[in-house]
Amino acid sequence: MNYFIKLLLIMFVASMSLTNANAETAEKKGLTIAKQVEKQDEGWQDTTASMKMILKNRQGEESSRLIRLKVLEVKGDGDKSLTIFDSPKDIKGTAFLSFSHAIVPDDQWLYLPALKRVKRIASSNKSGPFMGSQFSYEDLASFEVAKFKYKFLRDEKLGNINTFVVENYPQYKYSGYTRQVVWIDKQRYIPLKIEYYDRKNDLLKTLAFNDYKQYLNKYWRASEQMMVNHQNGKSTQLIWSNYQFQTGLSKRDFEKNSLKRAR
Repeated sequence: MNYFIKLLLIMFVASMSLTNANAETAEKKGLTIAKQVEKQDEGWQDTTASMKMILKNRQGEESSRLIRLKVLEVKGDGDKSLTIFDSPKDIKGTAFLSFSHAIVPDDQWLYLPALKRVKRIASSNKSGPFMGSQFSYEDLASFEVAKFKYKFLRDEKLGNINTFVVENYPQYKYSGYTRQVVWIDKQRYIPLKIEYYDRKNDLLKTLAFNDYKQYLNKYWRASEQMMVNHQNGKSTQLIWSNYQFQTGLSKRDFEKNSLKRAR
């Protein structure tokens, strides 16, 4: 073999090996960061909170809803959550129950008081909008490391905060996203921004987490979340208040029958 050609082949193989090594390192680093995010938020047991949801259409017209949330931390599985609508009058008493899982499809039910019945949300409909908001049913599930594969992209400054930028690839069936790009605070390991890309790999939505506050000297919760849909011009703002932790909630508070008696 010609010496020059042989040298080119050696350089090519070395280059490919280096590329593969970097790819593996990026995936491993992304997974390590995700595990740390999960670890930093373990042990809170249960929480309750109040939330104001503000819906804004393309023309800038607004409507709002008052909501209460109860969440139970579940070790070895996804969290259980109960969302109760207190206003406006036409949807008061509507309740949403969610059992998050990793790869197994989440279990979700919606109680509609006008119909006096509980509706199960099919796995194939998880990408649909939740109660007319820009959040999908899929977005409401708790973060579980096994739900995604990861790839570290870069270090980047977001405002004055140093972040990791990590790409998440959903591994569960019927996701409405090809990928998510997440900006994670390097110091606190909390998400600051998420970009969601649709099944065509076009940017669909951006979620920003603002005004974090710390509870029990450990757990960080955003006081405001803003989801902007870039394709339809609509947005949904969540304003959180009255966080309470370790209130004594149990699995009995999250049974399917609890939907009808949610007040």
